[in-house]
Amino acid sequence: MIKFSEEEGFIKAHGFKHREGQDKNIKLPSVAVGVFSRHLFDDVIEKYSALEVGYFSCANMERNIYIIKYKDIEIVFFMAGVSGPLIAGDIEELYSAGVQKVIIFGNCGVLDSKIEDCSIIIPTKGFRDEGTSYHYVSPSETIEINPDYKEDFIKILNEYNFDYTEGFTWTTDAFYRETNDKIKYFKDNGAVCVEMKGTVIASVCQRLNMKYFTFYYAGDNLDSTVWDKRSIDGPTNIDKKKEVLLIALELAVVLNNYE
Repeated sequence: MIKFSEEEGFIKAHGFKHREGQDKNIKLPSVAVGVFSRHLFDDVIEKYSALEVGYFSCANMERNIYIIKYKDIEIVFFMAGVSGPLIAGDIEELYSAGVQKVIIFGNCGVLDSKIEDCSIIIPTKGFRDEGTSYHYVSPSETIEINPDYKEDFIKILNEYNFDYTEGFTWTTDAFYRETNDKIKYFKDNGAVCVEMKGTVIASVCQRLNMKYFTFYYAGDNLDSTVWDKRSIDGPTNIDKKKEVLLIALELAVVLNNYE
């Protein structure tokens, strides 16, 4: 059983780390975009003017953090950590460094085969089948996701002719334990997809009172008698995934105009 506490953490986030010669006092843009795909991350760094400003560090990896310019707007850009604890730490460090709003996106497994590959899923609530969120908000089966900016995002999707689905997500921290009985349970209770970070992002941002938006592009299909991986491999259908990246950057431009 996970014990929830309202107290502040004993260890506090102090912002990300800096390499020698990097400006530790640099003022960050107010909006950050995080992507889980290393292929999309590398594509952005190659295409756009990117200034490396620091990095996330843990025991076995470092992930660089950049300021990029898109449509004359400066945006913090980072490769998001793939797990509840990692993405929670990313958000905490960015928030402590001055970021006010964060957009985080990646792929997910679909629980409805009618959802097309690489189409967009907007989570509205999430089943908390993971551990990290319970350290940030009090226990409950579900948590609201994306209380802000949904209409702005849908407008962008329509402009780019993207199909999208709204619905519950099932956030798990054990992808090899996505069993048939669990798939049926969450699908019967309204979940349209499964992933690993949604309810964590919602709970951390709720705890910090930080504005955010998170969404997914459809990957593997679990609504089948056998696993259908579709485009779950990073380079597969990469051109469509690059279009998904653009809508995240477009949303960042919109959020930059909000107070």
